[in-house]
Amino acid sequence: MSGRAERKPNRLIHEKSPYLLQHAYNPVDWYPWGDEAFERAKREDKPIFLSIGYSTCHWCHVMERESFEDEEVAAVLNRDFVAIKVDREERPDIDHIYMTVCQAMTGHGGWPLTIIMTPDKTPFFAGTYFPKRSRYGRPGLLDILQQIADVWKHDRARIDRVGRKVLDALRPHFQNRAGELDASVLDEAYKQFAERFDAAYGGFGPPPKFPTPHNLIFLLRYGRLTGKAQATAMATKTLEAMHRGGIYDHIGFGFARYSTDREWLVPHFEKMLYDNALLAYAYLEAYQATGDARHARVAREIFTYVEREMTDPDGGFYSAQDADSEGVEGKFYVWTPDEVKAVLGADDGALFCDVYDITPGGNFEGKSIPNRIHTSLASAARRYGMTVEELEKHLEAMRRKLFAARGRRVPPHKDDKILTAWNALMIAALAKGAKVLGEPALAERAIRATSFLFAKLRRGDGRLLARYRDGEAAHLAYLDDYAFLTWALLELYEATFEARFLRDALGLTRQMFNLFGDDKDGGLFFTGRDAEALPARPKEVYDGAMPSGNSVAAYTLVRLAQLTGDEALRRKADQQLQAFAGDVRAFPSAHAFFLLALQADVAPSAQVVVVGRSGAPDTEAMLRAVRRVYAPQAVVLLVPEGEARGEVEALVPYVSGMRMVDGKATAYLCRHFACQEPTTDPEVVAAQLAEFALSRE
Repeated sequence: MSGRAERKPNRLIHEKSPYLLQHAYNPVDWYPWGDEAFERAKREDKPIFLSIGYSTCHWCHVMERESFEDEEVAAVLNRDFVAIKVDREERPDIDHIYMTVCQAMTGHGGWPLTIIMTPDKTPFFAGTYFPKRSRYGRPGLLDILQQIADVWKHDRARIDRVGRKVLDALRPHFQNRAGELDASVLDEAYKQFAERFDAAYGGFGPPPKFPTPHNLIFLLRYGRLTGKAQATAMATKTLEAMHRGGIYDHIGFGFARYSTDREWLVPHFEKMLYDNALLAYAYLEAYQATGDARHARVAREIFTYVEREMTDPDGGFYSAQDADSEGVEGKFYVWTPDEVKAVLGADDGALFCDVYDITPGGNFEGKSIPNRIHTSLASAARRYGMTVEELEKHLEAMRRKLFAARGRRVPPHKDDKILTAWNALMIAALAKGAKVLGEPALAERAIRATSFLFAKLRRGDGRLLARYRDGEAAHLAYLDDYAFLTWALLELYEATFEARFLRDALGLTRQMFNLFGDDKDGGLFFTGRDAEALPARPKEVYDGAMPSGNSVAAYTLVRLAQLTGDEALRRKADQQLQAFAGDVRAFPSAHAFFLLALQADVAPSAQVVVVGRSGAPDTEAMLRAVRRVYAPQAVVLLVPEGEARGEVEALVPYVSGMRMVDGKATAYLCRHFACQEPTTDPEVVAAQLAEFALSRE
């Protein structure tokens, strides 16, 4: 490969996306997605070669090195096609549509996504990674391009037939199936998880294993609401196994994207902001459900990683870190015994290698991924004549030394774009952490990130945007941006009880329905009414690696209705749940976050209203007592005495008659907005809430 200095940049040099910029010196005459590319394709009567990926995608790097940096491939692409590059994280709308095409045409999907289509955006060929030349039964890109160029010139009718069939098959994928849901769907989802549960290593189904934290949150809440200990056990077993595995970075913290094996040993090493946000939330939920401080520690470590590696100086959060460094997957993260001993010395090095499975033979391409899959700290402590606490303290001191040494390696690439939806997930996790761990500094980080989003990613007319990088905000925000940010604001309200966050959540909800609502079939489209016209308008409810916007919207609607008592929101929540009932009933466990909304809707709910002076010791004592109780079906409000009371009453009218008793902070526990006798005793309200949380009625 010739150096970049010897090559002229292509059009992508003017883009902000790190993924597009990675391809800015390819000899391929790339265009960003836009009118210029499609107009040229029409003018010159050429098909579009569309390549979709993201900057931390290992196989995207491989295909770039093999094909897009290759002069021979570039010559064919430049002669016979108009080539377009898309960052799937900036344009998930485009990715949604063409990934669905790929799955329909080939039975599988993934990135890099390769689509060939007409100048009017109609796809007629789809695939993922292709080597330059055919090998091992996999067709080569050069062969594919030459065959398609020939068909384009000599048999256009065939291409038109395929394109029509593809579009006819595409549109039903985005049609929702309405109906009714009840608690039996929750039971069915639990059974499906139980059938697929790996009792030895946690997780569900065969490898590759993805964390999918919303599955675990559903099980934790289901276990609490039904008393089925097995649901809680499946979730905590999985969380413990993931943390012990190589998918967790034991030296620098944070989780990789997924595990390639059953034991959670060998990850795909890239780290994504959304995974770490959702996992932090799940570990906090497990801490609430079990009281096991190990889960709280993992959440804190994730927050440490995000603050250190993934936080913009102005408070937003970056998107991802690559799997590769120096062109080698995982190189930054793996060790040999000699490397460890060079840092720690012979004795400490041997101990660390023993505990973290770092061996001469290695467990990944001749080196070792640190893990504790088969190591018990209790047994290791006995072996070395220490208490567990002493061993943990010693291991932490060694970890810090290894972390410092690792810092001298070439680090993986960091994708520093700031995405509204992914930032919202981290805000939600930090806000939950502030509430559950009693650490106000986490709320401050969440507030700072929220301020960043509203300052940088909101237009003057209030319309959210999706991506910020290098001083530029771009792309109309999608459903996920609105739904996730609304969820984050609700979490932030319950962490701080600042009424502005509840007000903003209600405002975003109104805007969300105006932009994305489907007045005909219900539910919410992925793109707004003001978005670019594409071959289809996606509407998704499946909860994959991230929950769908429709699922999170359903959850926030239920919670907002419970918080405010607003009947219009209650009706919206019912309509949202009904709009996707047929899809969810067909395969409940594939819709775990949607089921969180259903749980919140069908199970008994409660409101805890604390009336008191903001920041006063008796008010804080009351809130701490309430937060001690794991009651996922309860919402908590603070009615502050003083000037701020009026704003809360305007948002939540049913609290207007609630007052302090004897000048003390007072709690009201309400069921269906009918309240028990108020109490000024924190222990009384905690006992009332615990009794409610354990009741089955």
